[in-house]
Amino acid sequence: FLSLVAEFCFGFFVILILGNFWFLAVLYLLWLYLDWGTPCAGGRRSQWVRSWTVWKYFREYFPIHLIKTSELNPNHNYLLGFHPHGVLVAGAFGNFCTDPAFKNLFPGLTPYLHIMPIWFGCPFFREYIMSAGMVSASKESVSYVLNNEGGGHASVIVIGGAEEALNAHPGSLTLNILKRKGFIKMALKHGAHLVPVFSFGENELFKQVANPKGSWLRNVQEKLQKIMGFALPLFHARGVFQYSFGLIPYRQPIHTVVGSPIPVKQNLNPTTEEIDQLHALYLQKLKTLFEEHKSNYGIPAHKSLIFE
Repeated sequence: FLSLVAEFCFGFFVILILGNFWFLAVLYLLWLYLDWGTPCAGGRRSQWVRSWTVWKYFREYFPIHLIKTSELNPNHNYLLGFHPHGVLVAGAFGNFCTDPAFKNLFPGLTPYLHIMPIWFGCPFFREYIMSAGMVSASKESVSYVLNNEGGGHASVIVIGGAEEALNAHPGSLTLNILKRKGFIKMALKHGAHLVPVFSFGENELFKQVANPKGSWLRNVQEKLQKIMGFALPLFHARGVFQYSFGLIPYRQPIHTVVGSPIPVKQNLNPTTEEIDQLHALYLQKLKTLFEEHKSNYGIPAHKSLIFE
């Protein structure tokens, strides 16, 4: 969905340049230059945009549910690790970029969904995603959110990133997380409590062309991902009036379960051992969260998370 909106915004910008409104494009480029740092400084959210009626229908289509398992004290800042990435990241968008689910369950907390910086270079589209509460996934941006002295801020990071999208097959439980420790270091530096979040059903929305590791397709996808910064999964789902083929996601329920916080004491210069220790604890808590709730959402008892 976001890709389609981005393409529309870029197309509109090209029309301005090629048409009789090129001066508007020039003015916008000037604005873009002056406003370039905003995605790394908390963005520019709009309660009006986050409350659009279309998001109500978006959440009800799947439907998307947010499940609370523990209180999150608004006097603290939090770093929420979202899993898995999936193709669409629908659970993250529906729960953290639209109202009222999150603010009703966690009053006093403001969520910021961190996404790849490349999206903020798209004309007009950047204004929309910032208004929805999305900000850059850069270190500078995460630090800005977690530096709030009064607490009440929640950085939401899709830990597996674009690489994990290539594993987004129905039934897949593989998470790219073993080498991803930057978010642990950020939590330690800012004393932000860590919260594992697992979104059941995220990988069921699309069918992806088989791309096992080592295959020619996977090799090409991984090379393109390194060059462009984002993955290109080959996927399909349903059409408007039929379920055989199309790009509309399947109507599969998504249950995003927010786990209990892991208290983190601020450490401005954490050692490798301290980072590894907290990372191991986070993996343990994430696995426990999954195991405690998997039976509620159709996951067979013999299946468990795979960390790679």
